[in-house]
Amino acid sequence: MLARSLVARGHAVRGTTRDPARLPEIERVGAQARLADPDRVATMVSSFDHVTVACVLLGSATGTAEELAALHLHRLQAALTKMVDTTIHGVVYERRGTVGRELLRGGADLVRSFSDRSLAACAMLEADPYDHEAWVGAALAAVEQVLTGG
Repeated sequence: MLARSLVARGHAVRGTTRDPARLPEIERVGAQARLADPDRVATMVSSFDHVTVACVLLGSATGTAEELAALHLHRLQAALTKMVDTTIHGVVYERRGTVGRELLRGGADLVRSFSDRSLAACAMLEADPYDHEAWVGAALAAVEQVLTGG
């Protein structure tokens, strides 16, 4: 799990979930757990407080085609807009998963545009989510890339 690996490296981690039953699982790995729903951007805003890197890990989100389009385009754009006036210095966007390639490409374009406008760093997580070990390694590298501005 990415949160466990980041905590092991000494990072303070905040993990969000829309399922209250998953909060204890997040806390068990040493992360601060928050209830937030990416379909309701307002529920996520307080989770941005005192955060340096936001990881948008929705490459394998589920839902109807309309729900996924809203999540990776409209909701993502709204979340990025809210991030502008926060301590977030960079975004890691999961660009691979079960969601359609066009949606993931559109989401990646939004993150790059946010990065250009706000001067925040961004990194694209391209690893196969089914190869868990490689995915975690690539996610760690993406976080480090954003932290170092590389």
